[in-house]
Amino acid sequence: MSRHLIDDVVVGWDELGTDLLDDVPPALVTALTGGEHWPSRTLDHLITPDGSPPVRMSVTDTTADEQDMQWGYVLHKEGVEVISLLHEDIGPIVSWSTDPRTAFNDHPAAWSSLDSPPAMRASRGRQPQRAPAAAPAKAGTPRPAARR
Repeated sequence: MSRHLIDDVVVGWDELGTDLLDDVPPALVTALTGGEHWPSRTLDHLITPDGSPPVRMSVTDTTADEQDMQWGYVLHKEGVEVISLLHEDIGPIVSWSTDPRTAFNDHPAAWSSLDSPPAMRASRGRQPQRAPAAAPAKAGTPRPAARR
């Protein structure tokens, strides 16, 4: 996953596709995408203000606010750390073994570094709803609200 998401991309991602699901059971692909397939797309044809070649963004505590970043994700061996940059500096880790159909609370304040990831359990007899592409998390010093 880290090779696909980080190492094999020059600048960044425009959209992550179903190619991330290439080795999962077909029934799971159908549950998550309705059976549709589409490729991931990288950020291509970017034009910088000064005409220089585009480069990857470096996100730090300082630049996160400047870049209007709302979520951060850190890949760990045990799972993905999801950080709500509007509320926290670190976040809870969603295990790689988590069922991808698990529904998560998508409110940034729900992703506290002190708590488990805010999964919302489906009622009995129902399949979990489709999970968002990434779940948020929070920790540390509160950040100002994002500017749009």
